[in-house]
Amino acid sequence: MMFIRNFSRMLVGLVFIFSGTVKGIDLLGTAYRIEDYFIAYGTEWAIPLALFFSVFLCTLEFVLGISLLFNAGVKRTSWLLFPMMIFFTLLTMVDAIWEPVPDCGCFGDAIKLTNWETFYKNIVLIIFTSIIFFGRKKFKSPKAFGYTFLVLVLFLAGFIWFSNYNLNHLPMIDFREWKVGTDMEPEGGGEAKIYLIYKNKETGEEKEFFSKELPWQDSVWMAQWEFVDQRTDDSDVLKIHDLIIESADGEDWTKAIIGNPDFEFMVIAYDLESTDRDAFERVRSLFAETDADGLSMIVITSSLPETVSIFRKDLFLDDHLLFFYGDDTVLKAMVRANPGVILMRAGIVLAKWHYNDIPAYQDIKEEFLND
Repeated sequence: MMFIRNFSRMLVGLVFIFSGTVKGIDLLGTAYRIEDYFIAYGTEWAIPLALFFSVFLCTLEFVLGISLLFNAGVKRTSWLLFPMMIFFTLLTMVDAIWEPVPDCGCFGDAIKLTNWETFYKNIVLIIFTSIIFFGRKKFKSPKAFGYTFLVLVLFLAGFIWFSNYNLNHLPMIDFREWKVGTDMEPEGGGEAKIYLIYKNKETGEEKEFFSKELPWQDSVWMAQWEFVDQRTDDSDVLKIHDLIIESADGEDWTKAIIGNPDFEFMVIAYDLESTDRDAFERVRSLFAETDADGLSMIVITSSLPETVSIFRKDLFLDDHLLFFYGDDTVLKAMVRANPGVILMRAGIVLAKWHYNDIPAYQDIKEEFLND
């Protein structure tokens, strides 16, 4: 029985450490998922607290996992662990049945699970958590309080530094689609198929034809049938991203910008009202130098054109710095910073920078542009 208890302790500990770490790498991503829960359950007033809950939850998970793995204060830890697992198991059961939130993000973006897979995972974990809780009195820490205090404080301090770094810079590991080195326009991705539905004028029979196989040249056939509808099948299309870049008048610039054969600087500022304005001073300086070299730099935001106009005037931005528009959820996923800068060429992500780490143009030029 001791083996089962220790196995449960170490297994749950490792899962909690992993979960806390991968979510801690991307605390903003975790905060966005918490916001989804606040919206789904009608508590939008709590959205400003999402980042706090993100930091608290990731830290708690990590520390609980360390406590279990190192057998440091397991008796006390179990009183937090067991109710926590009951709560999240019930929450994920609701997610699985009614899907108020499509992705709980229990392992961040490192491992994607469906809501049902998450619920089943929690069912397994709560079995091992029950073994720990009901056998808590039989766990003995190696050196009582001193050992427990030292282990937890050291790892807590390390995790706080780790979390702070990931918040004020880009995540140490990028699990998203827009990570450096990704080709956002791969070749051989397939093409969408268009099917046309025609109705026989005499019998009323309806038939569906692949557009390329429709007998356009058969005038007799065409006289007997009339067009009804069409559908598009894009299941064979390799879709790398969901970004749609539009101008203020609604024109789609996605392909032209992403596929730009020259260097393309994209400043991603999903919300101009909450963006770091001091960072835009560096963006303005960077734009002046890239523009002088004939390179393209644009800003993509989800803010309204009226907000963009006010923002331009407040920061005295050059009229040549063009603003485009995209979905805020997609923009948040592209770079975990507001603003952040992405450097691309011919569809490939060459580099990404948090607004705290935007380098001097000369450094960018030496590293990326002199080829």
